[in-house]
Amino acid sequence: MPQPTLKELKDQIPIDDVLKAQQSQYDDCLPCRLMGSAAFTGLGIYTWHSGMKQLREREYEIVKSGTRFGVQARKGAILVTSAVMVGLGVYRLRN
Repeated sequence: MPQPTLKELKDQIPIDDVLKAQQSQYDDCLPCRLMGSAAFTGLGIYTWHSGMKQLREREYEIVKSGTRFGVQARKGAILVTSAVMVGLGVYRLRN
């Protein structure tokens, strides 16, 4: 691939113009937003529900094992993961 000349590099289109042109071509329909939002939100709710259920079932084993990451740390990780998924669902709906 040949190297561009200095004149070609100076004559390039500003990035703002390129982004505006791409955004004007991008068409996002309402059903697409609703489906994407429902998918992410549902995934977040499912992550929280199933994660907490499995944690309750194995709480005794976790405490007994003496692991560095106890039940509270795992609950926090599940909560953060599910909150991120729900947040992505809200973001997808709005943007």
